[in-house]
Amino acid sequence: MLRLKTLTIIFAITVLPSCAIKPWVQSYERGILADPIMAFEQHPASTRFINHVYEAREAARGAEGSAGGGCGCN
Repeated sequence: MLRLKTLTIIFAITVLPSCAIKPWVQSYERGILADPIMAFEQHPASTRFINHVYEAREAARGAEGSAGGGCGCN
């Protein structure tokens, strides 16, 4: 029983701190994330136009993952 408690304490000390989350991006990492290669689309203006045409035809306003709540406000 003592061995089980000892193993549990060793596990808690070694493994659980690796589950900690860093909630912010470091300043030197922001340049990498702002790289144009990280964009979802290659041509944002043409993608916006195609989405506008799709919304007008299909009456699917906001179906492309736009931000906003369920109340209708953006």
